Amino acid sequence: MTISNELLDELLKGCKRPEDLLGDAGLMKELKVRLMERMLGAELTAHLGYEAGAEPPPEQVNRRNGTATKRVKGSDGEVPLAVPRDRAGSFEPELVRKGQTRIDGIDDKIIGLYAAGLSVRDIQAHLEDLYGLRVSPDLISRVTNAVLEEVRDWQHRALDRMYPIVIFDALRVKIRDADSRMVRNKAVYIALGVTRDGEREVLGLWIADNEGAKFWLSVMNELRNRGVQDILIAVVDGLKGFPEAITAAFPDATVQTCIVHLIRHSMNFCSWKDRKAVAAGLRPIYEAPSAEEAARQLDDFEEKWAGKYPSIAPAWRRAWAEVIPFFAFSAAIRKIIYTTNAVESLNRVLRKTLKTKAAFPTEEAATKLIFLAIRNFEKGGRAVREWVAARNQLAIMFAGRFDA
Repeated sequence: MTISNELLDELLKGCKRPEDLLGDAGLMKELKVRLMERMLGAELTAHLGYEAGAEPPPEQVNRRNGTATKRVKGSDGEVPLAVPRDRAGSFEPELVRKGQTRIDGIDDKIIGLYAAGLSVRDIQAHLEDLYGLRVSPDLISRVTNAVLEEVRDWQHRALDRMYPIVIFDALRVKIRDADSRMVRNKAVYIALGVTRDGEREVLGLWIADNEGAKFWLSVMNELRNRGVQDILIAVVDGLKGFPEAITAAFPDATVQTCIVHLIRHSMNFCSWKDRKAVAAGLRPIYEAPSAEEAARQLDDFEEKWAGKYPSIAPAWRRAWAEVIPFFAFSAAIRKIIYTTNAVESLNRVLRKTLKTKAAFPTEEAATKLIFLAIRNFEKGGRAVREWVAARNQLAIMFAGRFDA
């Protein structure tokens, strides 16, 4: 619909200053209210079957019954709205429903601010400063709690039959224990899958009270129950019992220790001034063209550093069974599972969101915020870089399983 210049000139006739158009008592705000009231009046006309000011049909029992003032919150602040009524009380407006007190996507604004990591108090201040809205903490909690139903649907959705690569990673968050009221460090585990088409997909998140093989087996069984029948390569961070849990549920999966986690673990054993030199010494191991050459490079590293840092080489040897599958892969596949760029970019989004939270009051509060951060991450692009070369290699290496 095109608005004529004549109509615009008529509307703007009394506007001399910017606030006459955009201020709290300006034309834009008044125009929005008046238009909404006209639309509500049109809804009542359709409901009753006769125009305002006209005589109702003789058989028409229900009549117009004035208006009721209702205050609604929107992006322009709180405004009064004259909602028309009928005598029978059967009129149910669609534009602003009975009991509705918020319009213009205020719920989406609250959820967006919550997803950015703002606290309830920060959200209150933000809405009041920008929109002149005063909202209660209870309202913010009710709006964000609506996300939990979406989380449940997401956590139980059906998954693909096969994922070429699934990366399992963890981050630590502080959550207040419901019984003791003490703040505890808990692990939030995330499974990030790469689909056959090279799209990143977060398969689920789990908050663990007790880690170990039993917990991870329950996660694997959940993935199976949601439709996953095969995982070609599972990338893990070296937790005890993890490989056994994966192969118990997916016996054909190749379990690969995350090289980045292994390097970081190694850095924990050495002083700050030696970290660069130790990292350079480890590079020939994981860049070796074969497992045999990697073992020789590990021997050389141990010979050089065992006197000063005797714990590093044994840590690699303990994980060696899950390290050596790496050397059978091409450079295209190594780049995905070594650098774990797919999960590192997700972790950056999560850390940025979580850094403002000293501690979560409940596990549900942590789940809500992490889910919203994951949703924002997936909106930003899900394609894995240089997937075509890796896909061709995987199709050959796992013939019969990749295309099954």
